[in-house]
Amino acid sequence: MSSKNNDAVQVIASNRRARYNYTILSTLECGLVLQGTEVKSLRQRHVHFGDAYALLRAGELFLIGMNIDPFSHGTHSNHEPQRTRKLLLHKREIRKLTRHVQQDKNTLIPLQLHFKNGKAKVLLGLAQGKTHTDKRKTIQKREMDREVGRVLKRGNR
Repeated sequence: MSSKNNDAVQVIASNRRARYNYTILSTLECGLVLQGTEVKSLRQRHVHFGDAYALLRAGELFLIGMNIDPFSHGTHSNHEPQRTRKLLLHKREIRKLTRHVQQDKNTLIPLQLHFKNGKAKVLLGLAQGKTHTDKRKTIQKREMDREVGRVLKRGNR
């Protein structure tokens, strides 16, 4: 028996910008096909989401635009930082996502990258783009919550 927690999730990176630019409708965890030096680089947390998104192509799902820096101790066989990476999902999940993306004009955005039981996973969000007005409302709500927190903190003293 192992003393480790089997459901341990080690977060590598979060895409905070995605929650600002998009309204997240639902999330889905999927696997990621990586090369050896990419995994080593992920363990060092050398990853940038930038304008990453997932794309459905020929019944398969691919992650485009995510930058995993080359491994610092890699050799000539180091990976390409901006390469397209395949995502692993069941066919029924891919069909369901295809329907949502094509009919509702939604986008698949990576929200978080983490290790789960030693395997790299991506938390994908089915997202709908926010307008400039929606972004303003998000900022106003956040500021109001902060102000309420300050008032409550002062009241407890």
